[in-house]
Amino acid sequence: MPTYESFKARFPWAAASESDWREGLRRLGLFRARLAASGRQRRLRAGENPYLELVSVLAASHPWRLSPGLAQVLDLGERRRELASTFSWAIPTEQALAILAKHAPLVECGAGMGYWTALLLTRGVDAVAYDLLPPSGGTRNEYHRRSRRPWIEVGRASAVAAARRHRDRTLVLCWPPYDDDAASYAALRAYRGEIAIYVGERNDGATGSVRFHRELRLNWTLIEEVDLPHWPSLQDRLMVYRRNPRRLPHRERDRCFECRRFIPTGAIGRCDDCFERRPPALALRVGRHRVEYPREVVDAMPAALRKAFEASPARIR
Repeated sequence: MPTYESFKARFPWAAASESDWREGLRRLGLFRARLAASGRQRRLRAGENPYLELVSVLAASHPWRLSPGLAQVLDLGERRRELASTFSWAIPTEQALAILAKHAPLVECGAGMGYWTALLLTRGVDAVAYDLLPPSGGTRNEYHRRSRRPWIEVGRASAVAAARRHRDRTLVLCWPPYDDDAASYAALRAYRGEIAIYVGERNDGATGSVRFHRELRLNWTLIEEVDLPHWPSLQDRLMVYRRNPRRLPHRERDRCFECRRFIPTGAIGRCDDCFERRPPALALRVGRHRVEYPREVVDAMPAALRKAFEASPARIR
């Protein structure tokens, strides 16, 4: 928007003051220029970390200390998607890279753009990277949709195959999807080493499947962890685990919270029968899961959000 008045006319619900708007424009201008420069960069040089620099342009400090209005102008959700697609879903730091280096040689599974491994290689660390669908000109990867190629050569293999292929390397899993057992739980079970490094959220957060977190709780011991710069509402950490001497079996099973019948492991909310008998006011498909919104939640939604949800192609009711 060329003026603050036009911005308010286009987004009347925005809480941004004129000073928020001006500061947001300044940061966005710098951000876009640096992101474009990173897009043209084919390889990283020693000591570089353009992802962290770009986040610093937006945040100015960590943790994030932005007024609600400035956060709206910056549109942090969209900035996160841009950066994750270009670099990685987790933001590396020198401290995190130093911890990884201590446990080299490494094999990163589900590496996406290969950014973490690329940073390690510029620092002289022995590391290799694999992904089921390495982003490239002929491959569509839903998690990395920008046109640029990966930062290094990323081998094509499933997480399980890569873990089995490199039994002599420390397993690294960075932001495995929460709804994909094969990317986290199955890879951890296939791995035969003593140390595994996981980058993401603890327990049942936005990363790692339910079985994966249960396996960590039962059969691995956390020996080191470090906080990472993370986007608002997320709690990214790098965590180093050591395998326990004796493996315990999984005995916990998931139940529908309404009728208490057993449901597939990792399923969210109610079973299909309860959904059909007592449907919610609104329901969306998110990955492999169904998210339900009762009437009181829908009625309390901002009008724009409710309209967007009701028109969403993910809507199933």
